[in-house]
Formats: sequence, C-alpha cells, structure tokens
Amino acid sequence: MKIESIRFCNDSADLDLCKLQALLNKSAFWATDRTIEDLKIAIDRSQPVVSAWDKDQLVGFARATSDGVYRATIWDVVIDCDYQRLGLGRKLVETILEHACMQGVEKIYLTTTHQQSFYERLGFVVNNSTTMRLDHH
Repeated sequence: MKIESIRFCNDSADLDLCKLQALLNKSAFWATDRTIEDLKIAIDRSQPVVSAWDKDQLVGFARATSDGVYRATIWDVVIDCDYQRLGLGRKLVETILEHACMQGVEKIYLTTTHQQSFYERLGFVVNNSTTMRLDHH
C-alpha cells in the first residue's frame, strides 16, 4: 500500500457516517457503541473534521472542537488497523492543528488511553493537573 494514494478531506459533508461507524467499530475499542444519530450530532458540532481515504475506503478520522481563542480539544483520532504505522495518524493530527479554527488557540487538549508516546512525539505533554470528568446520563 502506498501512503501517497491516501487522500485527506476536511469536508465533513462528504463523510459517510456508516463508514465512520464501521471504522470505529473495527479500530477504536473506546467507540464501538456509537450510533449514526450520535455521530451526526458530534460531527455537526465539530470543526475541523478530517478524514483519510484510500479510494472509497475510510481509513482514518479525527475531529476537534474549540472556542477559537482559549481552548480546543481533539477527539476520536482513529486509523484503520490495516493502515496503522504508516504516518496517517500523525498526518491527521497535523491537519487538525493546521486548520484555521485551531490557529491562535491557547491550549489544545486530547484524551488518550494507550497512545501517550505517540502524542508526545507530536509535542503534547502529559497533563495530570486538570483532568476531571462528569458522567452525565
């Protein structure tokens, strides 16, 4: 497989939610229960949204939310298991960070379970002082 054949897209309008759900179910243990309806809401409220394609196959995805000034968060970075270790995750995150919505934002956060070293190579640092969570059901 050639990395040069992978196409990155910043237009969430072209994103097939069924393909996204299948990618998450296959390659993201933390997102296997997401419905099409909830994915649509999350994507509609996110910018930028970046996807990676090998022809018509969705092989990568990431999104972010931001107030445009103080804080932003990167969410749902996922690469198809068959396409990992090719630099696509790095390219997805870099594409998010280069987007106009992320320029000038004071702090950019993300949450990861097992990929701390990957994000550290991209310049992120572990932040133990501000992580809190409210499970609202």
